[in-house]
Amino acid sequence: MKVAFATQDQQRVDAHFGWAKHLAVYDVSPDGYAFVQDYGFGENLAEDGNEDKLAPKLDAIRDCAIVYVAAIGGSAAARVVAAKIHPVKVPSPEPILDILDKLQDVLKGTPPPWLRKALLKGQARSFDFDETDEAQR
Repeated sequence: MKVAFATQDQQRVDAHFGWAKHLAVYDVSPDGYAFVQDYGFGENLAEDGNEDKLAPKLDAIRDCAIVYVAAIGGSAAARVVAAKIHPVKVPSPEPILDILDKLQDVLKGTPPPWLRKALLKGQARSFDFDETDEAQR
């Protein structure tokens, strides 16, 4: 699964989604993670109400399942969720590599429901009903 990180310094999750100078994207699995791409954005990002700055960011992370942010506004959060990307707020700046290590450990075990749902991004939904369940109804 692909995961994005809102960052100013390309090392830590330390940026508001709308104001992030970079979105670093990694591919994560239970077996490891790999850097995919860094998307850089211009300097004029701190204009509140400038929704146009969100479109290129959403396009950059469209195939990501999760985006880690320091903060995200309501409008941006709604657009991220509508794109089937799960936003995760980090309470204080945290190294991207530390988050990747933790995420990889969670993927090795039993991920929480929100993460299991995020893992399914881009896959066709299948409804696997057990015939015995249907017969009992």
